[in-house]
Amino acid sequence: MKVRQPFNVLKQEIIKVYNSINQEIFGIGVRSQKLEIHGDKILIYALHKRIPALKILDDSNRMLTLQVDRAVIEANKKVLKKQVEELTGVPVKVLLKDYDPVTEYSATVIIFEDVLEE
Repeated sequence: MKVRQPFNVLKQEIIKVYNSINQEIFGIGVRSQKLEIHGDKILIYALHKRIPALKILDDSNRMLTLQVDRAVIEANKKVLKKQVEELTGVPVKVLLKDYDPVTEYSATVIIFEDVLEE
């Protein structure tokens, strides 16, 4: 199934979903985000606000916060994949996400089984 809404509407819906997932998981939304659609891919660049407790522990126990970061990212990816598939009607082949706690930037790449079309 193809996307049946204009990309600007789809972008806004995905931005809302991305932010609401962050609010649900972390209790805070993202500071800013940019979303691009390229054929069968969506790229999301976001500036987050680090969870204060993890920010404090980063210097003294980075291995612990790294494990927490990974677990939270995996939970985020699972929910985001499901909601993006529901929005677009196109199955997601893979969803990749990385986060840098120092700069608080993340990058998310969503690759679909088919090209997204307006």
